[in-house]
Amino acid sequence: MLELSIQLFYIFLVTGVLLVGAELFVPGGVVGAAGGLCLLIAIVMGFKAYPEHGNLIAIGIMCLGIASIIAWMNVFPRTKFGQKLMISRELSDSKGSEDGLDELVGKQGIACSPLRPGGYANIEGRRVDVITRGEMLDDNQAIYVVEVEGNRVVVAEQS
Repeated sequence: MLELSIQLFYIFLVTGVLLVGAELFVPGGVVGAAGGLCLLIAIVMGFKAYPEHGNLIAIGIMCLGIASIIAWMNVFPRTKFGQKLMISRELSDSKGSEDGLDELVGKQGIACSPLRPGGYANIEGRRVDVITRGEMLDDNQAIYVVEVEGNRVVVAEQS
């Protein structure tokens, strides 16, 4: 029975380490959680297989888990998949609205799509995402810009 506990200890320890290591390249948490569970089972098996050294085994496996997390935090952002998930540029210079929309107030245009109440319009040669004040307008209908608030361009039917 003791020999089985020793074998299970090493099987769960190696499997847990491999699964936690695989989490570096296959993010999502499932593989890492399975690895963490295997490491917890390895701690229990370590207490059964080596009762006199159970505390040291538990501390060692916890340190191994912490080292794995630190490695994941340092290595994952440098992987090809990690770079796809991370923001690669500074966003402090970014703008929340499109430039030049304020200049469209009072301008005339043509609805490029049915406005139900949102859609697209061509205003002075520029395709703009627009919204009406609630009314439904057909495409190719003459419109004018009532107001602009951020990226929200409100139009009405031209009479």
